[in-house]
Amino acid sequence: MSEVSKRVPTAASKQVKAGAVWLKLGVEMGPLILFFFANARPKLFEPLAGLFLPESILSGPNAGLYTATLVLMAAVMVALIVSYAQTRRLPAVPLMTAVLAVGFGALTLYLQDTTFIKMKPTVLYACFGLALFGGLAINKLLLPIVFDNAMALTERGWRLLTLRWAGFFFVLALLNEIVWRTQSNDVWVSFKFPGIMILLFVFAVAQAPLMLRHKLEEEEEEKATDPC
Repeated sequence: MSEVSKRVPTAASKQVKAGAVWLKLGVEMGPLILFFFANARPKLFEPLAGLFLPESILSGPNAGLYTATLVLMAAVMVALIVSYAQTRRLPAVPLMTAVLAVGFGALTLYLQDTTFIKMKPTVLYACFGLALFGGLAINKLLLPIVFDNAMALTERGWRLLTLRWAGFFFVLALLNEIVWRTQSNDVWVSFKFPGIMILLFVFAVAQAPLMLRHKLEEEEEEKATDPC
């Protein structure tokens, strides 16, 4: 088989890649979408919520957020199970997100205090930022792992991109603190989704010029990945 034919993706490989992309989106976005709708329409999820939450919560002023928290906890666990069944591995970022969602969600429902679920994004994004900065400090680039090596950049490119993403995560953590402390539950939920997703998308697109400047050429990429 020639080198050219090896590089031409087959229809089957394209379908596999497309399926992987949709699975990744479902794992990451599905729980957030359910969280948003459960807060807006808690009555739709009442049959499920009523099995685990007392009537005092379901009839109170924060019924939407408590219901959404329960739905989020269930959704992230289902998403992880589906992801593992398909890929036989648990990606670090969704796993960490799920652990925090279940942990802070459990505290929210047990103590009947919405503060915990509102602080979860702050802790999550602060941890992301600290991890990226910590990796730079010990000369370990974590961003390629987070991006699942989806692109090939020079080492300087990865370092600059890591600094930008780390700083951005700290900004998200600060914004979350400001929003949940000053706004209503519904405003905060809308900020969490789709607000944060929009900010992430805009920021990611804004990094395109930097990535293009530091993109490895095909020959350099092959040398970087060649074990010999």
